[in-house]
Amino acid sequence: MDIVEYNRRAWDGLVERGNAWTIPVSHEVVAAARDGRWEIVLTPCRPVPRSWFPVLAGANTLCLAGSGGQQAPLLAAAGAAVTVLDNSPRQLAQDRLVAEREGLEIVTVQGDMRDLGAFQADSFDLVVHPCSNCFVPEVRGIWREVCRVLRPGGILMAGYVNPVVYVFDAAASEHGELIVRHTLPYSDQVNLTEEERRALAEAGEPFEFSHSLEDLIGGQSDAGLVIDGLYEDRWPDRPISKYMPAFIATRARKLSTVG
Repeated sequence: MDIVEYNRRAWDGLVERGNAWTIPVSHEVVAAARDGRWEIVLTPCRPVPRSWFPVLAGANTLCLAGSGGQQAPLLAAAGAAVTVLDNSPRQLAQDRLVAEREGLEIVTVQGDMRDLGAFQADSFDLVVHPCSNCFVPEVRGIWREVCRVLRPGGILMAGYVNPVVYVFDAAASEHGELIVRHTLPYSDQVNLTEEERRALAEAGEPFEFSHSLEDLIGGQSDAGLVIDGLYEDRWPDRPISKYMPAFIATRARKLSTVG
């Protein structure tokens, strides 16, 4: 399976079905952002602290695998110069829809989050990477590419799934049961049975992958980023959130010199 192509089609389908992460923000929300009243999320529920952001006026900002007409328009309305890279054409279209409706400047680029070759080194002041790297099997390449395109002192804000979530059987979790089933690292392509994979594909759901904390957090450090902020988040819809946070977000800075 070509996972990039498969998940592209899956997310295009989620747009058609009105998934919560594909619904563009309203005119009223954009107007509030222009007035300085805005917030975005990297994880399902908890807003990113405003103290994590640099001054947005004129800041070259990359929304990495974060399209859908939600974050990019708000950051643009708050004054940032925003580029969005995403795998899904339909998701990118949601950003263009809001940009055209609101008179915002947003550049959209279709691509794999692991390959930022479309951008020159030291191009961005801020990279916003919401909880989306669970849709690719390897994450360290993302951090290396982000470090390359960030300017010295630039900021990466990233969200990701706590890998322990993938230990449990997903079908049982949907019914409120936590049944330990999988070893880590997890992959829908590897850990599920053929019948389960077929059912997932027939439902049009994207395939997911877990990543170790060593790769998610240590990988940023190895790439030349210094983590200076971290918080956790719960998602009420996930049974594990009754017991522990299911999501993590970090803020990191690019060192002045890397290597």
